[in-house]
Order: sequence, then C-alpha cells, then structure tokens
Amino acid sequence: MPIAEVNGQRLYYEDTGGAGPPVIFSHGLFMDHEMFAPQVAALKDRYRCITWDERGHAGTATDTLAPFSYYDSADDLAALLAHLGVERAVLAGMSQGGFLSLRCALTHPEVVRALILIDTQAGQEDPERLAGHMQLANAWASTGLSDEMAAIIEGIILGENWPGAGAWKAKWKTIKPVNMLGCMNTLATRDDVTPRLGEITVPTLVIHGDADAAIELDLARTLATGVKGAELVVVPGAGHAANLTHPETVNPAIERFLDALPA
Repeated sequence: MPIAEVNGQRLYYEDTGGAGPPVIFSHGLFMDHEMFAPQVAALKDRYRCITWDERGHAGTATDTLAPFSYYDSADDLAALLAHLGVERAVLAGMSQGGFLSLRCALTHPEVVRALILIDTQAGQEDPERLAGHMQLANAWASTGLSDEMAAIIEGIILGENWPGAGAWKAKWKTIKPVNMLGCMNTLATRDDVTPRLGEITVPTLVIHGDADAAIELDLARTLATGVKGAELVVVPGAGHAANLTHPETVNPAIERFLDALPA
C-alpha cells in the first residue's frame, strides 16, 4: 500500500507515474481518492495523475485525529509532492480539496503550476447551512449513519438518483465518528481567503455544477472573478461532485485547460 510518511502523517496515495506533466487531485469531504477515477482514466496516458486520501479519510484515516486546518492539509499536499520528487504540479481540488488547494497556492506557490477548482469556494460556510450540517453530524456520531441520513448526504454531494451512489453510501457508514467530527470541525472553522485571491497568478480553471446544493454557482463566480484570468465552466445539471457524476462534460474542459498550459 503506497504510504508517504510526511508532515507527521501517513498519507495514502496512488500515482500513475510516467513522464507526463503531474496533476494531483484532492477530494471533497467524506470522499476519497477514488472520486477522481473518471479523470485519471481520461488523463493517465498523457499526464502523471496523483490521487491521495486527506486527513481523516479512507486510507489515511486513523483511530485518532488531532485538530487541523486546511493550511495543514496544504502542507500535506506540498510534502507529498516533495516525497514523490515533483517540483511543480497542477492542483485539482473538489470542494474541500479546493479549500486546501487554494491555501497551497497561497502558502506554497512555488509548487503550483496551475489550479483546477471544482465545486468549491474561497469563503466560509453559510451559518444557517452550517448549523444544519452540524446537527446531522452530531446525530451521525451519536447513533450511526442511518439510511435516511445517508440519503441526505447523497443529495448534497452526489445529487438525486446517481447510479453510483450506493457504493459511496456504504463507504460513509464505515467512517469513524472521531474522523467525521474532526473533519467537520475543520470545515466549520476555516477562514475566508477571498481577500487573498488576487495573490494567485497561475492559470486557473473553475468548474461548477449549476445544480450544486452545497455551494451555489454565484460563489464559483466570485471565486473565478477573484483570481485574475480564471476561466469558469458551468456544468449543466450537475450537483456538488460534478467531476464524478458528469465526467462527459468535466473531462473535456480539464483536458482543454491542461493542453493549453505553457510548458
């Protein structure tokens, strides 16, 4: 099992290898490296695709989880790249993965060739929505994840009636409360980096589903406006995990963006 012992963590990762330009994919909350399978399949022949499990998730999760911030996760990402001998990479992040990728671009700009930000934002959670999320998380921690709760999470992340939802709901039921609550606390206490978006000067692609129930499309527009020269691609009918549920639209946008990057 590929593990990088870096930054005080044991990070699970997968690496297609090869001589192509590297792209590192960072997943969303309650997801893992497998959510980028459609992108890896499409890109691996020409690009070195690296996926990993973040703190508290899947192959990186442990029985204890110390409090951490997305700046810590950004440090994890930079340390993983160094471990793999990668000097610069395209950072592709979905939701939470976008939070940490943005912070990596701000704190480790030397490792960032470009950014692909999928269904994410620069600001903080809406307080009303966050209260609902925390209520669900506390119920999950006390009684376990019921089918009803799993269906709510499915709707938020995957949208309605996506055929692959069953496998993800089964994964969610295996998440330990210590990891779930710790990751929720990181989400809830993150800072607002909107005022710092002007510091990001690398090519940036913002991809967002127009049916995203977790992060409204207007927040993607704010993100794309804040990063000079950023391009916004709207995915019709897609929810929060647009790259997973609508790869037929997302993959061509990513390929076009990557192919146009300066060497």
